[in-house]
Amino acid sequence: MCAVTSTLPKRACAGEKPLTLADVFQGELSSPVPLSLKLYTKMTAVSATQYTLFTLDADNYETDPCLKEIRRAENYSWMDIVTIHKDKLPNYEEKIKTFYEEHLHLDDEIRYILDGSGYFDVRDKDDKWIRISMEKGDMITLPAGIYHRFTLDENNYVKAMRLFVGEPVWTAYNRPADDFPARKQYMKLLAEEAQ
Repeated sequence: MCAVTSTLPKRACAGEKPLTLADVFQGELSSPVPLSLKLYTKMTAVSATQYTLFTLDADNYETDPCLKEIRRAENYSWMDIVTIHKDKLPNYEEKIKTFYEEHLHLDDEIRYILDGSGYFDVRDKDDKWIRISMEKGDMITLPAGIYHRFTLDENNYVKAMRLFVGEPVWTAYNRPADDFPARKQYMKLLAEEAQ
């Protein structure tokens, strides 16, 4: 069976309030996540953002039965591998700025870290940033309609598998993009979870 590290929404541990990026993070784009936030987002997750995080065997991704099971169950029929590093990615500086611009997609965003590390920042139900530390073996699914952004950490390197249902759609809609049906559906799910 595949290991689901965190599936949101989950509530904070008894007596804890959800930590947000604003509460604990004041660094540069690639600054390390404080351990308290890293542990919190990986172990207990944060209130009502609806992402799913798996921990898989990145060293054996080509033959990993868990990855195969996830791809079959979620109908992830298309994939590629991208390396984000100044020596590997054309137009590196421009791409890094684009990735860090707050945006949403009309389809789920699925990323599997095969090597290196980075951060996904997502908005919680109160529109505050949550920083999710991603490292080798982590696979995240961000739902359609969630505002998010991505950046590398201080190592400035990540190799990731990108997965899609059907043909890939690369279009990002920068904030504000609240009128898209995907955003409205996502907000409806958050409202239902809050009840």
